[in-house]
Amino acid sequence: MAITADQVKQLREKSGAGIMECKRALEQTGGDLAKASDLLKQQGLAKADKKSGRSASQGLIEPYIHGGGRIGSLVEVNCETDFVARTPDFRELAHDLAMQVAATSPRYVSVDEVPDEAWDGLEREYGSRQQAAAAVVLLEQPFIKDAKLAVRDLIRDQIAKLGENIVVSRFARFEVGARDSAEGEE
Repeated sequence: MAITADQVKQLREKSGAGIMECKRALEQTGGDLAKASDLLKQQGLAKADKKSGRSASQGLIEPYIHGGGRIGSLVEVNCETDFVARTPDFRELAHDLAMQVAATSPRYVSVDEVPDEAWDGLEREYGSRQQAAAAVVLLEQPFIKDAKLAVRDLIRDQIAKLGENIVVSRFARFEVGARDSAEGEE
């Protein structure tokens, strides 16, 4: 089956993959756009896993203000190059992550950051370690725009699409009138 330029263009717009990658995927799937898209996604996730160890020292700090100025968040999202940090896809990811922090009040970026002594209390509060992680760990939370997708999977998809390692370094959330226990003890 001959692959048309229009098919390649459609797949490229949908996936963000390169022209030749799209053409190869379409050839491998007999021109089936949905199967080719799935194939590119799988290939991209494999590439994303390989990129996870690479240094991510560029990026941006994204603010988000909600509720007429009553809730706000700042999120630092890093990537490998300034070029990628300026792309609309990266900026949209950073904005979505800042919105996620404002909406869900996570306490930690990753499971590795949760102190061992905190797990017992979290498990009592949420019922299990998995439910506790989904509630208080940003990367484990269901994404607010698509609950079937965890935040870590959203980031992995963007790593596959943009071709660089992406890391959430830190975040802060602010709510008018709310004080954490450390501030209240001063």
